[in-house]
Amino acid sequence: MDTLNNIFNYLLNFIQTVTIWDLLDIAIIAFIIYKILSFVRKTNSANVIKGIILLLAVMWLSRIMHLTVVSYLLGSTFEVGLLALIVLFQPELHRLLEQFGSSSIKDIFGHPIKLKTLDTAITQTVLACTDMSRSRTGALLVFERSINLDAYIKTGTIVDASPAAELLKNIFYDKAPLHDGAVIIRDGRVAGAACMLPLSSNSNISRDLGMRHRAGIGISERSDAVVAIVSEETGDISVAIEGMLKRGLAPETFEKLLRNELMPSEGENESKLSKFISKKRRNSKSGKSGKSGD
Repeated sequence: MDTLNNIFNYLLNFIQTVTIWDLLDIAIIAFIIYKILSFVRKTNSANVIKGIILLLAVMWLSRIMHLTVVSYLLGSTFEVGLLALIVLFQPELHRLLEQFGSSSIKDIFGHPIKLKTLDTAITQTVLACTDMSRSRTGALLVFERSINLDAYIKTGTIVDASPAAELLKNIFYDKAPLHDGAVIIRDGRVAGAACMLPLSSNSNISRDLGMRHRAGIGISERSDAVVAIVSEETGDISVAIEGMLKRGLAPETFEKLLRNELMPSEGENESKLSKFISKKRRNSKSGKSGKSGD
């Protein structure tokens, strides 16, 4: 009993010494660790991290065992290795800094989106993509999230319009002046059309994917955007998120994925009536047009 009282008193005294600055310190370290783990996961560099941990373990053992020469050589190798890692992961580090720099203050403290407007945008996007999938009209739509995409919007034509299905289909019609490029949707509205996007630098992308898919994957690697792609060759609907591409989506799966990613609190609570109406609308639409390039 005395032991438990001592432990309780120790914990109580320890908690009383904790200040708001200590909590802030812990939160910052936790955030840094989270970012590092996310970086490792996205860049598939787990083996590199394992090698670093193994090197540190060997260095620690060599110091305990007083292996002076081994410890010195490993220490020197580690110092040079840090510089090598910076060079090796230069593109990823540049991308990470670019994402931090493009995030505004309002993104950090929260920036609520009108759910009704976004809900309408998703519904209209699914209708448009379903019709373009049938007619095999290539399309590339980017839903901006917390990472600001102004730099890419400026490469195209500035637009401020509701993303009606007919508007989106007209934009991507192969005879339309704005069909070549991407449509960027911000807060449920079309912000830009014919926007140029960076191509993915991933050498493992399937060779059967064209420039449109590579651009979609590229912008998803450099931001947290959700990218919808319609292939003009196969009519397949795909979605790119964080550099990963999900291909051959059915319209229902496509809509569910968009809602879960863009409206996570609403995606699971969509009513059966809303689903029924959306399905009826999709089935009532049809179109026919073509486009070159994928």
